[in-house]
Amino acid sequence: IQKRWRGYYVRKYIHNYYALKKYLEAISVNNEIVRNELQEYAEMKENEDKRKDLEKKEKEKKYQARKMHYLLSTEQIAGIYNSPFRKSPDPMELLLRKSKPLIHRRQQIKSPFAYELHDWPTCRRPLTFSTAQLLPPIGRQKPQGPFRDTAEVLRQRYKPLEPTLRVAASINSPLEKAREEMKKEEWRNRIHDNEFLPFSLYHKNEKYDPSIRRSGKYGQETYGIKHFREVQPKKWVTDK
Repeated sequence: IQKRWRGYYVRKYIHNYYALKKYLEAISVNNEIVRNELQEYAEMKENEDKRKDLEKKEKEKKYQARKMHYLLSTEQIAGIYNSPFRKSPDPMELLLRKSKPLIHRRQQIKSPFAYELHDWPTCRRPLTFSTAQLLPPIGRQKPQGPFRDTAEVLRQRYKPLEPTLRVAASINSPLEKAREEMKKEEWRNRIHDNEFLPFSLYHKNEKYDPSIRRSGKYGQETYGIKHFREVQPKKWVTDK
């Protein structure tokens, strides 16, 4: 009876085959739904990345076309993208025709001789003469030659100081630093500020207070002051 009851109880409440099968089927369905959603998200992300790459390439291509607009063909001379041996011009030639040339704006330099009325001296401001000469303007174009990038040069110039071990070390010796630290520790941990005095200096001005046994009317005993051994001449064998 116990064996049959144990088998029935295990199959119904502990290891139910039909409940486990239903649970596994629900997990498989859920996994399939999640897999489909992830696949759709991956495809959407891939399409978006492709669209961004195409837009970036198209923008770069238009910028290069504006930058190289001088390669456009003229009525007399054909450009490098419009070869006479080709049946139709290159797509770059068509893009050059549609795009506008890139204009390099130069910074306007104010003439030092263009004075205005408010620049003239008044009674409140004395007349001053400028002795510094104006420096020539620095061109924005990169000079031809094996020169480094401007950003890299500025980064190296204004980088933080990294001193060596000899420069970063203190001038004072480690022994003096240890003494200073020990003095600070002693000053921080002491209980009172009274200076320690030796025994001879501390009791120099104090009056001696004798004990009750030695300050009585019967006087002081000689034992311990004049001698440390009792002397009894009556018990001597010989006279010494």
